[in-house]
Amino acid sequence: MATERTLSIIKPDATSRNLTGKINAKFEEAGLRIIAQKRIKLTKAQAGTFYEVHKERPFYDELCDFMASGPVVVQVLEGEGAIAKNREVMGATNPAEAAPGTIRAEFAESVGENSVHGSDAPETAAVEISYFFAGIELVG
Repeated sequence: MATERTLSIIKPDATSRNLTGKINAKFEEAGLRIIAQKRIKLTKAQAGTFYEVHKERPFYDELCDFMASGPVVVQVLEGEGAIAKNREVMGATNPAEAAPGTIRAEFAESVGENSVHGSDAPETAAVEISYFFAGIELVG
């Protein structure tokens, strides 16, 4: 398997409960390295641009409001098969369906407030990473 990079976001529901360290420990225990990280506060417009792929979906406005409701931690994870591994560690979007031990099974409050975001494909990861990070900030 090839070494990949993927975007990870620790969402406002998790940062408000001070779960950043616990969530990052799960990534690191799975063999992923954090090669870039910053804590930011998105505006609704910035969240809207980032999640533009969902613009026609009924949850879009609620998602943008939520992502702008508090600080998030954006980070780049690197490792063998990082995209799939990150998604496995995160667990299913619906925490009721997430496997035990996954981030969403342990920390998500609902389908909408599910603690983390992760890229779903190499092309998506490249776009999402460049939205938040300049190449010089990736220090793997």
